[in-house]
Amino acid sequence: MPTPRPAPGPYLRSPIGLGRAAVALLGLVIAVDLFAVYADLVLYDVTGDLMDGASAGAAAGRLDDANSLNTVAGGIQSGALIACAVVYLCWFVRVRANAGVFAPDAQSMKPGWAIGGWFVPFVNLWYPRRITRDIWDASSPLGARRSYLLVNAWWTLWLLSLVGDRVGSAQSADADTVDGTHAGAYALMISDALDIAAAALAIALVLRLTRMQHAKALAGPGVPGGV
Repeated sequence: MPTPRPAPGPYLRSPIGLGRAAVALLGLVIAVDLFAVYADLVLYDVTGDLMDGASAGAAAGRLDDANSLNTVAGGIQSGALIACAVVYLCWFVRVRANAGVFAPDAQSMKPGWAIGGWFVPFVNLWYPRRITRDIWDASSPLGARRSYLLVNAWWTLWLLSLVGDRVGSAQSADADTVDGTHAGAYALMISDALDIAAAALAIALVLRLTRMQHAKALAGPGVPGGV
């Protein structure tokens, strides 16, 4: 009777390809956000002129163009964000799985939370950061001094950008006056600027964690599998 083969254990998989794709799409998000800031600024400028006494007839065409530009910017932002979120989550799941190979006992959350933690209300305010810290610890070189400055800065800006987006979107949706539209454009401008900063730090985080995991895998032995 043949001896049953043991079930294969977890193994390392390279995060480099997914990391590059995530960085590219985060760069696209930044480019689209810059366009959105421009669209917000155009709307802010037109409504500011109206508040300063400019003729409604003279500014009507500019206002229509500014609203159309904001609509286009919002649609492009949504598409870029969805594409980026899908690829980023694939990368996040990959580095979480590798962290479970590097240091399984150091992971405080089950692997499923690498996706679920982003979508479950309330816990999504801290679970992704907690998982990222666990991944950072597992991926760090043995004996290295650990600093969570990048993780904390990225997560803080990400939360601020979410709050800014909610405030800006609410103000824009409820704006039925020139003053309200002006305030909504300003809030969205701040929100988009925060999103640019958060995406820039997310790029730094993806690059850093990807390099750390690749270097740790190449450092061998004691880590099952290979990248």
